[in-house]
Amino acid sequence: MTIKTATLNGVATIEIARPEKKNALTAAMYQSMADALRAAADDKAVRAVLITGQPGIFTSGNDLDDFMQRPPQGEASPVAQFMRALIEIDKPVVAAVTGAAIGIGTTMLLHCDLVYVSDEARLATPFVSLGLVPEYASSLLMPALMGHRRAAERLLLGDPFTGEMAVEVGLANAVLPAAEVVNHARRVAERFNGLPPGAVRDTKQLMRRAGREATLQAMHTEGEIFSSRLRSPEAMEAFQAFFQKRKPDFSQF
Repeated sequence: MTIKTATLNGVATIEIARPEKKNALTAAMYQSMADALRAAADDKAVRAVLITGQPGIFTSGNDLDDFMQRPPQGEASPVAQFMRALIEIDKPVVAAVTGAAIGIGTTMLLHCDLVYVSDEARLATPFVSLGLVPEYASSLLMPALMGHRRAAERLLLGDPFTGEMAVEVGLANAVLPAAEVVNHARRVAERFNGLPPGAVRDTKQLMRRAGREATLQAMHTEGEIFSSRLRSPEAMEAFQAFFQKRKPDFSQF
């Protein structure tokens, strides 16, 4: 099993559990996470959602082999369903970043309400190096969060950043020792058991309301360009180089 789900003490946990592949996400895994988020939204016993990974790895992003065989096709695709489900859930979502968070492993954090990162965490958004563009409204939300120049280092150059920097720029709440991050995040999620759920839901919606339409529009625009770039010669060279374990050559473009 690659996505584990469980509900305990009011917290629905979604655990990415594919350590042998560095928690790389397949279409089936995105579908499982989308289904789990929708189930949590509908379950009155659930007061919060916890998303986590494995020791040392949150997720390395898309499984490129699966991704190339099953590229996203519109709003019905599993990845699009996951993105919308995470944006639309009106219950608090807490993320425990247990290690490396690459690509969507970083951009999904923009849509979580509380984020706690391991002191071993390494975050990166290397879309351009694959001949692609940012996704999940990160081209809008990251510059708004950290400023254009810092976002340019992350999105244009693909420079990784630490958990400490994630806290500094407002992407995460706190850095914790690797052995403590999941338990701490769970304790935070369980605090919602003692709060009035209707007030929590309404407050979350109010906090997200102002940027909702801009976020959805950015996702739509990014998706169109992303899909086009998947078929570009630059992306083809980047993916071939990845599978051939060589450095890509973009000098011809």
